[in-house]
Amino acid sequence: MNELLLRRGQLATPSGNEDDPWQRVILRPTTGKADLEVTGVGAYEILRLTPTHATPLAGKIAIVTGAAGAIGAGICRGLLEAGAHVAATDISPEHLRNLVEELRGVGPIIGVPLDVTDPQSVTDGFAKVITAWGGVDIVVINAGIAIGASLMDTSLEAFRKLEKVNVDGALLTLTEAGRILKQQNTGGDIIVISTKNFFAPGAGFGAYCATKSACHQLARIASLEFAPFSVRVNMVAPDAVFSEGSIRSGLWAEVGPARMKSRGLDEKGLEEYYRNRNLLKMRVTAKHVANAVLFFATRQTPTTGATIPVDGGLPDSTPR
Repeated sequence: MNELLLRRGQLATPSGNEDDPWQRVILRPTTGKADLEVTGVGAYEILRLTPTHATPLAGKIAIVTGAAGAIGAGICRGLLEAGAHVAATDISPEHLRNLVEELRGVGPIIGVPLDVTDPQSVTDGFAKVITAWGGVDIVVINAGIAIGASLMDTSLEAFRKLEKVNVDGALLTLTEAGRILKQQNTGGDIIVISTKNFFAPGAGFGAYCATKSACHQLARIASLEFAPFSVRVNMVAPDAVFSEGSIRSGLWAEVGPARMKSRGLDEKGLEEYYRNRNLLKMRVTAKHVANAVLFFATRQTPTTGATIPVDGGLPDSTPR
């Protein structure tokens, strides 16, 4: 894998764009005549894809964790439409297969089973993507789980379950991504899907708020540590994303019933409640979250360590 990363980095050509200095290539395994031989790995052909206004991420390779959920699916679609090669990863092989089948016609996508709490699974998952396409340029850390319970009703076991995914999983993915992007030597982008709860925690949601806040802080530290090798780390903080097409949010499947019961609402009524509580009175969708990810991934500004709220406007959760 090291040779593939190094070779892909060497094959990158200057783009003439100060914000994104390198034009990358895709390396695709071939059993026929190859344009590139990589000793000890095999034969690969070189695909040089030219970015356009419609496909600014052409030639780039993206990994999305927690891809089979509502937000993850929306992010995968957005990256594909922008021209990226996308590796969708998730712990559920069945959900992953369904997602890949649904998005196959949008652009080049592969599914990679990955457990973000297992260091070997994270290493193997990245290795599979590198073997398939030669490297990685964009990593979206989206995997996360939630429970709804007061602190007095939250067991240590339940808290540690969230901690394994939301904190350990973020750390393992961040560090593996950082090592790979540093070695490839063409920079890159890491986007962490945070939450409005980092800025405005909610009662009855303490375990989620605390563990996602730790995830957010790890991303801020990574932005400091990864900047010297041209890797940007930014955050997107959504609120109340219930679904993406037919894919329902796992978070809302977990906490939604209790919130509906406490407010005397059905599912549609709960979505309306959250729409009406934001300043713009808008329904927040996975596409909106994907658009924020694309803002960072397409390097619209020289920015790292920043957060874009995607919540319709909530004064209590405005970054400050």
